[in-house]
Amino acid sequence: MAVEILLVDDDTDLLKLIGLRLSSAGYRVRTAESGERALTMIDVTPPSLVITDLRMPGMDGMQLFDSLHRRHPTLPVIILTAHGTIPEAVAATERGVFGFLTKPFESQELLEKVSAGLRLMAGPTETNDNDSWRRDIITRSPDMEDLLRQARLVAESDASVLIQGESGSGKELLARAIYRASRRADKPFIAINCGAFPSDLLESELFGHVRGAFTGAVGEHPGLFLAAHGGTLFLDEIGDMPAPLQVKLLRTLQEREVRPVGSTKTTPVDVRIISATHRDLESLLASHQFREDLYYRLNVVSLHLPSLAERREDIPLLAAHFLEKLTERYGRAIVPTLAPEAMDLLTTASWPGNIRQLLNVLEQALALSTTSLIPSSLIQKALREENDSVPSLEDARRTFERDYLVRLLKMTGGNVTRAAIKAKRNRTEFYKLMQRHDLELSMFKEHKD
Repeated sequence: MAVEILLVDDDTDLLKLIGLRLSSAGYRVRTAESGERALTMIDVTPPSLVITDLRMPGMDGMQLFDSLHRRHPTLPVIILTAHGTIPEAVAATERGVFGFLTKPFESQELLEKVSAGLRLMAGPTETNDNDSWRRDIITRSPDMEDLLRQARLVAESDASVLIQGESGSGKELLARAIYRASRRADKPFIAINCGAFPSDLLESELFGHVRGAFTGAVGEHPGLFLAAHGGTLFLDEIGDMPAPLQVKLLRTLQEREVRPVGSTKTTPVDVRIISATHRDLESLLASHQFREDLYYRLNVVSLHLPSLAERREDIPLLAAHFLEKLTERYGRAIVPTLAPEAMDLLTTASWPGNIRQLLNVLEQALALSTTSLIPSSLIQKALREENDSVPSLEDARRTFERDYLVRLLKMTGGNVTRAAIKAKRNRTEFYKLMQRHDLELSMFKEHKD
């Protein structure tokens, strides 16, 4: 990805001057003459770094930074000021501004500050030609790229990470990416779905058990904490963990030791925890279904994974990737392509099942396709069978309105005047409603209840 810098200043002469300095150093430069304009540009295509003047009409440099920091917390911002290194600079640095430059400044000073900011965004050990840590995540979404920058930064530490996002959005893929970018990448990565086991079995899976600890415990089982020693343990759907186990998990994290079921002995354990959930943990806290102390222990760093509907620009990339993989799985010679209308259906669908649902839709369409071009009819059929959830309000209204008109016209034998009176509408309005739903009078002339 090319290094691009956004300059923000209401002084057009200064924009040109700084832009020339940066362009001559090999950077791509975009400019905005207001904070409001800059926000719009960044929402469309986030740059690698922002340089903004402090004093501007309307949204000033600090207001721009505050807005950017909420949306793109890892984006470095350098603020230009003619007011020296006064308390404003100190306060801004404490709030997360990367740095200040006092006007006038030398070109070398500018370039050094920019270079330092770009190194910060890349992370301490990341190189441009080594993206293997994120190889399973297919994206060109600005929101996803920003999330991955955050993930790359947090991977350098041992801080516990809580990944929040809808089911099927790829939380385990993100957890594995963080693991691969961490210093624990040469140690085990163990994953478990906390909602897939009864309480007793989950306790045994996590913490292990000794022989005879319960009926059926014919031997010792070390448990996943010990299996992940030195590496990373991924606790998926942590919001489904039963309350008694939350207590034991908290103690294990606090004491850094594990006690198997039925044992009186503890064993030290060194594990980095990444957890994930599709549930609203704050609501579970309020209803006392999730322990507050455990929540803060797990949620040292929180990452929110966008839904597929929030990253629609990734759908063509994901579709091409999945079709290639599915073609290989089915042993076909040619990777099929999607008809333009089929791609339109994919990019506009609601995707309640997210990426997992996209894969299922494509697999069904590929299995039924007899040519190398997948038509829209197969995608539509697969979407209809996948989307058995509650319809949108607009679709529900449209269905009700059509059924209502059909019922009235059947009752009146296609008499528009009588049907319009019953609907409390004039004839012109009623005809427009019929046209909207492709209803013709000839359909009802022979039918009368």
